[in-house]
Amino acid sequence: MLKLTKRADYGLIALRHLAVGSGQAGASAKEIADHYGMPLPMLSKILQKLARGGFLRSEHGTNGGYKLARDPRQVSALEVIRAIDGPTVLMSCFTGQKKCGQSGTCTVREPLRRVHHGILHLLENITISDMAQDEAEEPVAALAVVPSRE
Repeated sequence: MLKLTKRADYGLIALRHLAVGSGQAGASAKEIADHYGMPLPMLSKILQKLARGGFLRSEHGTNGGYKLARDPRQVSALEVIRAIDGPTVLMSCFTGQKKCGQSGTCTVREPLRRVHHGILHLLENITISDMAQDEAEEPVAALAVVPSRE
């Protein structure tokens, strides 16, 4: 099953939190961790990584905390995931670095490659701003998922 790492999930949640509620005020790692029940040490490392990647600004002092460094409409979920976890790969055969024993006879590599590219395309087209929309509204990009064949 393809799923986000906890680090990527926490990073996306934190960016969404900053895009929605705190505006110019920002928020501390502790505030975000307490609000969502995240482990503070892990979230702190993630926020530091996002700050080094140019997604956040860190400000010290009484009114300090983390603030968005970029317009949330210009930050894709895929960018954030890659900044935290590195390349996103569905199967190791897509990287060209590993071969499995089935490479010569594999009948699902090409269909799964298309699925992989579809997932990357979807993540690339969902922004932090889309995630920050009212939860009653679904981001338009999420509707691009292929319908099931029943």
